[in-house]
Order: sequence, then structure tokens, then C-alpha cells
Amino acid sequence: MEAHLLEWLNLSVRWVHMITGVAWIGASFYFVWLENNLNRVNPKSGLAGDLWAIHGGGIYHLEKYKLAPPTMPDNLHWFKWEAYFTWMSGVALLCVVFYLNPTLYLLAPGSTLSGTEGVLLGIGSLFAGWFIYSFLCDSALGKRPALLGFILFVLLIAAAYGFSKVFSGRGAYLHVGAVIGTIMVGNVFRIIMPAQRALVAAIAENRTPDPALPAKGLLRSRHNNYFTLPVLFIMISNHFPSTYGSQYNWLILAGIAVAAVLVRHYFNTRHNSQKYAWTLPVGALAMISLAYVTGPRPAEPIAKHGGHRVPATAGNRIGRWFETRGAGC
Repeated sequence: MEAHLLEWLNLSVRWVHMITGVAWIGASFYFVWLENNLNRVNPKSGLAGDLWAIHGGGIYHLEKYKLAPPTMPDNLHWFKWEAYFTWMSGVALLCVVFYLNPTLYLLAPGSTLSGTEGVLLGIGSLFAGWFIYSFLCDSALGKRPALLGFILFVLLIAAAYGFSKVFSGRGAYLHVGAVIGTIMVGNVFRIIMPAQRALVAAIAENRTPDPALPAKGLLRSRHNNYFTLPVLFIMISNHFPSTYGSQYNWLILAGIAVAAVLVRHYFNTRHNSQKYAWTLPVGALAMISLAYVTGPRPAEPIAKHGGHRVPATAGNRIGRWFETRGAGC
């Protein structure tokens, strides 16, 4: 009976996590699309642009103000609870799947960590990831977004490698996703929402808004946008053991993340020109290459040893690549 109840608890929390995650990421994708497709030719006074759209049998006219309307509306919708509930349900899912019985799914076979140590490491990594990320964004790197993005990518893959040494493959992947998710919700809670509140307060008090806060919010919002596709893959990765179950799962995750970011970059920039159209075929080629290198390598001829026939060891092509490179060192 206990196992049955735990399964339904898992299902319920996972369902909530999926629903709120779809709402959060869907809103993010929509507003990026909206921003990129505004008609900015001869906008009305006070407007940055507008857009006409049809959906669900109705025609919509959306307008974006350069700053704000002359008077603030009584009802202004804030997009925040989708992010908060996605994170809270994600943490609850970590508890149900991994932390209630850490020796079952969280820790790698032969791990020297105790169950309690594994749980503390998992929880601590969420907060450590946020503080390291926030420190780097507030440093001089914040003015060099490309370099900052590269360093963040390297640190996240380093975290994946570290997790893979102490956690199971599933545990490692899901904790990388949890670190990214914590960064994303931290951006909403600590940076984006305060910047929006300060903007609304300044307008209500007839003050000039501080431009530094919206600039920080824009950087963090851009990061959240590029994080979405890697996080979505991690959310479904438990269905694909050929990824997380590999000895080199952290490299596979790195490759999939790069492909996802390339695809996202194309959709973020295609409104300006098609100069990044190459990212789509490169992303597809990256996925095909990953499918090839993670596949089982052909069986080697059976060797004779001491009068006995010894079968070749099993493995995949990525493992074979490392073996041959290691043999040459």
C-alpha cells in the first residue's frame, strides 16, 4: 500500500510540475516572440510598437509602450507564479523521487556518500549554483555576455561531471536541471520582479526609473530564455537511459545542451535576418552525431586466451574513442 501511495504522490507532483512548467516556459516563449515581431515602423506616440494577431476565432491588437501608459491600469498581470510553482513542485519531486530513499535512486552504486550526505549535497548544490551564478552576473563579466555565457556553460558541465561521480545517472541529470531551474526562478524572484516593481513605482510617483535595474533584468531574462530547452530535455531524460546511463553522460548532456541553445538562438534571431539559419542544421547534425557515438559499437572478434575463447567487452563508440585516445598517451 505504501508503494502504491508513493507512486500516486510521484504522479501528482510530476503532473503539477509539468503543468506549471509548460505555463512558465510557454509565457517566456510567447513574450520573446511578441517582442521580436512588433511592428516598430512609425508607432503611435508613446508606443514602442504594436502587433495584430488572430487566434481562437478572435482578432487581437497588442501594444507595447516605450515606458508606460499615461495612467497605470487597475489590473496589471504579473508573470511570476508560474515560475514559483514550477520550482516548488520541482523541489517536491526531488524529495519524492530521490531524497525519501536516497540509496535507491540518488547515489551511484559504490558511492562513498551516505544517504544523508547525498541529500545535503543535492540541496546545497541548488543554492551554491545560484550564488555563484549571481556573483558572476554582477561582476565585470556581466558586461561581456558572450564570455559570461561560455563560462556558465563550462561550470554547469563541470557540475554535471561532478554529480556523475557520486550520483546515479538520473540523479546527476536531474540535479543539473534543478540547479538551472533554481537559477531561473532566482532570476525571476531576485532580479526581474524587483526591477518591474521599481519601474511601476517610479511611474506611479512620477520619477525617472533607474535604468540599471531593467538592464539587469533583461540579461537575466535572456539567460532564462536560453536555459529553457536544455531544462526541458533534462525533464524528459529519464525516459532515455542511453543518455544518462552512459559512462560519459556529462559529455552527452553537454552536446545536447549545445544543440538546444543553437536551436533557441535561431528562433530568437530569425526576425532580424536568416544569418543564423545555419544553427538549425548544425543542431540536427549534432543530435545525429550523438545518436551515432552513443550507440553500441560492433562486436569485436572473439579472442583466444589460454585456450579459452574470450568475448570482447561491450561498450559504445564514445567509450571506444576515449579508450583509443587513452591507449595512445
